Amino acid sequence: MKTRDRLRIAMQKSGRLTEPALELLTRCGLTFRQSRDKLFCFGEGEPVDLLLVRDDDIPGLIAQGVCDLGIVGRNVLSEFQLTAGCELAPLSELRPLGFGRCRLSIAVPQELDYHGPQQLEGRRIATSYPGLLGEWLRTHAVDAGVVMLAGSVEIAPKLGTADAICDLVQSGGTLVANQLREAEVLLESEAVLAGSLTLPVDERGDMLELLLKRLDGVIQVRESRLLLLQTSRHTLEAVTRLLPGGPQPTLLSVAGQPDQLMLQALCAGEVSWRQLEEIKKAGAREMYVLPVEKMLV
Repeated sequence: MKTRDRLRIAMQKSGRLTEPALELLTRCGLTFRQSRDKLFCFGEGEPVDLLLVRDDDIPGLIAQGVCDLGIVGRNVLSEFQLTAGCELAPLSELRPLGFGRCRLSIAVPQELDYHGPQQLEGRRIATSYPGLLGEWLRTHAVDAGVVMLAGSVEIAPKLGTADAICDLVQSGGTLVANQLREAEVLLESEAVLAGSLTLPVDERGDMLELLLKRLDGVIQVRESRLLLLQTSRHTLEAVTRLLPGGPQPTLLSVAGQPDQLMLQALCAGEVSWRQLEEIKKAGAREMYVLPVEKMLV
């Protein structure tokens, strides 16, 4: 295969991961020009291109060396890792990306009084994830039949082709609509950045390192909030004890009020109303929670 000098990322052409993935790459400073067939996006500012494909094809394209990276659900990556042939390059999860969260679960009919994995012994389970389901069944020493379906897994019990299902669950509304209920969670999934264990050592490797640093910065900022408040010196210890995790806060004196302090704290994550109310009870006032646009440390 001809050596490439540009980093290539595979991502879902259309689906629930597409827009969040593009937004994430844009926040990393990447811009693209799309081809006429809308399958390839050429990077305009940095040597990074996108290949838009079906999500199930992404791990294989990375393993074959067609792409260097992929943005794909952990469920798809994990299934590929379990079922791919040994002739393909092994893949790894480089970064969790924090969107597209769902879970791979076993669901059973609502009328079944489910008590544990052994109740699935001898039953048929419909799924699009035979590798992950098979691994879970072996771990729990359950001998069950695996019915492979490419889609519409949730209707299999109604059709009589399976006794239970193993499928992705987000809100659970689809399960309820089909008289099913969640019984076991096999995998907590979200969008991840996947790559080969053998990373490029040429210019692509340098760009990959830069991209990972930008991703880390974007993800850290996305999950951070800046908390501003005023408090007195004698309540400072009680207030700081309740602050969400993050670096040590910055303290400034308030002009004309020697006993009063302005506190600025970078919080690693959301700051809830309940947390604000507890901090106020401890002696804080005039509290503001602000989003963080960019951060350079």
